[in-house]
Amino acid sequence: DQLKNVQQIQASNGAFAAIRADGSVVTWGKPEEGGDSSAVQELLKDVQHVQASHGAFAAVVGDGSVITWGHPQHGGDGTDQLMAVLALEGTSREPDCRE
Repeated sequence: DQLKNVQQIQASNGAFAAIRADGSVVTWGKPEEGGDSSAVQELLKDVQHVQASHGAFAAVVGDGSVITWGHPQHGGDGTDQLMAVLALEGTSREPDCRE
């Protein structure tokens, strides 16, 4: 029943996040890669967009704030740091830091 009325799905390296028609988010897969959103579930209301990185997710909610969850090294630790966001874009690769 949780995967009915799905509007969008995003995948990280080992998990999925789906936005439902009511603006809620359902996640599943490896907990450390974003499959467990229980720590931020109360904040995931009126979700407008979800974007995945290699091992985390970011969701833009109705007031423009961004909620993140998943692996901290992949961006899953930045909740409440961004406000008034209009769009998100992710990457599935690690940054190339070679000189």
